[in-house]
Amino acid sequence: MESAPSGFHLRDHVLVVFVLALLSLAHRSMGARRLMELYEPDPSERLTYHNGTVLSGDIPVSILWYGNFTAAQKDIVSDFLASLAAAPGAYPAPSVPQWWSSILRLYLSKVEAVGKKGAKKTRVFLSGNFSDEGCSLGRSLTLSQLPALAAAAKPAKGGVALVLTAQDVAVEGFCMSRCGMHGSDAKAGTAYVWVGNSAAQCPAQCAWPFKQEKPPVVPPNGDLGMDGLVINVASMLAGAVTNPFGDGFYQGERQAPLEAATACQGVYGTGAYPGNAGKLLIDKVTGASYNANGARGRKHLLPALFDPTSSGCATLV
Repeated sequence: MESAPSGFHLRDHVLVVFVLALLSLAHRSMGARRLMELYEPDPSERLTYHNGTVLSGDIPVSILWYGNFTAAQKDIVSDFLASLAAAPGAYPAPSVPQWWSSILRLYLSKVEAVGKKGAKKTRVFLSGNFSDEGCSLGRSLTLSQLPALAAAAKPAKGGVALVLTAQDVAVEGFCMSRCGMHGSDAKAGTAYVWVGNSAAQCPAQCAWPFKQEKPPVVPPNGDLGMDGLVINVASMLAGAVTNPFGDGFYQGERQAPLEAATACQGVYGTGAYPGNAGKLLIDKVTGASYNANGARGRKHLLPALFDPTSSGCATLV
């Protein structure tokens, strides 16, 4: 039985921006952690653990590349996933492993604390690559076709299938209501994530903040579509691990939840506010904006993670 998919919905983003604007008027800006602590949402509205299953231990991730991706584009994603598996001190701070360790600290450790199957040594690693350059299901996909594509990536039990669609592939709701999503096959014990390359279709929506003009935010790997894709992969992977079957960590309706990263949509650094990503690091050579160092000297921009304890957004910078 497949669980209801969860994703980043653009309508949710509009709602979040509106709510944050109201909070800002009340001097409770999400960019100011100290002021945000003054806001006490109703317990029913908080992002909490719903006593269900999370992914833990070694989590193999297998990729299905649907459509045409260059070798350089594949390397960006593969290096990001390799970075997740590294130790927190493997790269200069702030780093991708530090971002991942925040998921362990803020979410998975709490599962263990209540006696559920915990995740002290949870590790994500790339287990396989599969290609469908000819687009066997066509170049216009429905959401109902995504589980079949996920199955083609042959995910192991307790693992995640990562379905990535090329920039010329249309997916139902892409750009209009979502930039990616995650779902699962509860019977098989697997989860899947889908994210599309938005470069040719909607970079302003799904590769933001790289289309932000003032101040300019330059993609750290020189590929607007793929750098935006990494942001959404990180966001959806965080959701897939902490809420794979719809009964883990989330806020709001189970069918359209806010999760670990989507609850902080648009926040990448301290001082963020609607329309501004916050304070970011700038590469002195390329002028690119980033907040995390990774494998092979790469830099990435990763989303903030919601801290259920402080009800604020935890950023790397």
